[in-house]
Amino acid sequence: MTTVVIADDEDLFRSGLRMIVEAAPGVDVLAEAADGEQAVAQVRRLRPDVVLMDVQMPTVDGIEATRRISALDLPSRVLMLTTFGRDRYVFDALRAGASGFLLKSVPPAELLAGITVVARGDALLAPSITRRLIEDWTSRRPPDVQDPRLAELTAREKEVLRCIGKGYTNTELAAHFFLAEATIKTHVGRILAKTGARDRVQAVVLAYETGLVRAGEQPTP
Repeated sequence: MTTVVIADDEDLFRSGLRMIVEAAPGVDVLAEAADGEQAVAQVRRLRPDVVLMDVQMPTVDGIEATRRISALDLPSRVLMLTTFGRDRYVFDALRAGASGFLLKSVPPAELLAGITVVARGDALLAPSITRRLIEDWTSRRPPDVQDPRLAELTAREKEVLRCIGKGYTNTELAAHFFLAEATIKTHVGRILAKTGARDRVQAVVLAYETGLVRAGEQPTP
């Protein structure tokens, strides 16, 4: 059973989300929260697998709530829900520890698929949107090529990280490097462990922040 907490300040939207989520087999909504402070308290108390988190909420917003949840060192993962074009702080939420995000307008099937992806420990990149947000943010600041998080990586691991930043899947990485997918998974696991990145979303952010990937580069082979 995948457990979920829904955090959004709009009662009607929360109710709609709850109906959609609870209608899916194997998913249970443990609680709702009307702001970030309530969301953090519910996560601390209930330890859900996934938190559906709105960005803009009163008292404590979704970004700060995500940062606090990440600091709890629990297995709970945050899936941000946003209206693109209005919420320009989603990248900050990714840096704070969110495992991905979806537009509030996504079809129910895509929302449920996103919950499944995040619950199993993967990152929901939503490449076309995530890349635009990351590129927009990083284009306004110089890359930190001396970032200490890269210091322990081998040359091969840096190249794998660069490809992750460009959006390669494990299958594409295996084809690109002429390696088995199991070997690629080992490389990815080591990269996450050495850099302290929580998942692939955090690895993508790191690749852009350190200049391994530049805005405008082609996303796939």
